Amino acid sequence: MSSDATAPDRPVIQMEHVHKWFGELHVLNDINLEVGQSERIVICGPSGSGKSTLIRCINRLEEHQRGRIVVDGIELTNDVKNIEKIRAEVGMVFQHFNLFPHLTILDNLTLGPIWVRKTPRREAEETAMYFLEKVHIADQARKYPGQLSGGQQQRVAIARSLCMKPRIMLFDEPTSALDPEMVKEVLDAMIELAEEGMTMLVVTHEMGFAKSVAHRVIFMDEGQIVEENEPHAFFDNPRHERTQLFLSQILH
Repeated sequence: MSSDATAPDRPVIQMEHVHKWFGELHVLNDINLEVGQSERIVICGPSGSGKSTLIRCINRLEEHQRGRIVVDGIELTNDVKNIEKIRAEVGMVFQHFNLFPHLTILDNLTLGPIWVRKTPRREAEETAMYFLEKVHIADQARKYPGQLSGGQQQRVAIARSLCMKPRIMLFDEPTSALDPEMVKEVLDAMIELAEEGMTMLVVTHEMGFAKSVAHRVIFMDEGQIVEENEPHAFFDNPRHERTQLFLSQILH
């Protein structure tokens, strides 16, 4: 799949002069970022650079202290109703799958739509099966999470987010907890999502995924966006010394 596709202009996420501290630690330092509808952005950088905090601020899992974050026209403030509206539009997949072990795969997927969106059970189950088909795991619907491999569980987690029909998907290192042989199946599921035009922000070290899927690659270090570019230029001609060093360490 080509990464040269041009993403539409209208920003669905705007971050303006965003700052975030954990105590004395300045985790996000003057972040400015716009994400267009259907745009796919990969965020990379060393451990502790602020990547995960950045995407967690987009759905208020972390609270920023200065600056503005606007998602789909709604500014993120302390207004609980606004936070709920944004979370309804923003799906998130974590490093760890966070599935309920005592519920079947199907029940894990229908819980949110039934309780949050008030979707009738039959409709929620039809939607769940549709997305389980999408991630090639529909035959596991009646099993429990503990009966599935890590790669299968992460694909279930992706399907679960999709069941809420979000407009934006955030991925926080979705393959880093997986055995190497399971990584590809999860990335393949994400690539299919990308091909359908989902707006995606992905924190990952999977640079092959970044090259083939991203419109832009962002490199963060010490809480700042150090460099951003389209994938070819980012990998072939990194401008900043810190980016060059990082890429030299992870590209073998």
